[in-house]
Amino acid sequence: MRVLVVEDDLGVAGALAEAVRVRGHGVVHAPSGGAAIGLLGEVDLVLLDLGLPDCDGLSLLHQVRQDSAVPVIVLTARSAEGDVVRALHLGADDYLVKPVRLRELLARIDTVVRRAANVLADATVVEVEDVRVDLGARQVIVGAVDMPLTGKEFAVLASLASRVGVAVSRRQILEEVWGTASVARSKSLDVHVAALRAKLNRPGLVATVRGFGYRLGR
Repeated sequence: MRVLVVEDDLGVAGALAEAVRVRGHGVVHAPSGGAAIGLLGEVDLVLLDLGLPDCDGLSLLHQVRQDSAVPVIVLTARSAEGDVVRALHLGADDYLVKPVRLRELLARIDTVVRRAANVLADATVVEVEDVRVDLGARQVIVGAVDMPLTGKEFAVLASLASRVGVAVSRRQILEEVWGTASVARSKSLDVHVAALRAKLNRPGLVATVRGFGYRLGR
């Protein structure tokens, strides 16, 4: 896997790059938003700082999500709830506040890699009403329209689609998508399900099973 580190602090960028290389991944560094845009097509995951010299990282995230579903993990000193929620709504797949614990970051990256490998190994196509979910191609067609989803949104949908018509517990989704069932990740799940429902625009298709979890299919 190739990871793009978008970070203007060369010391921080170097430490992140070294940690990622130890895991066996390739690393590309971009010190600014402008430099990052030209590299998106060459990478499999983005580590994004929000405090960039030429733009706000949230604006860059919005721009990335216009034409790419590459997984994005935000790494920032900004811990305000508003920033976290906005980043998730804009399509961030995870959000970590600096100083970042490298072991935790690597675990998050490992989860993304493992999930991608599992999806490819179990490639299948699920159709529910006029929604077609191709787990292998990581593609969702709604009606006749190709619907772009973020990495986390697709992972949540894939967790449900692999058990279509069956109620899936919040804990199971959280462990499959985030690798942990913590309270913080539980809130993130709610944000991503809301975004997924809005994009699919099929009321009732992703149903809430009160006190348990979610189900794909009416």
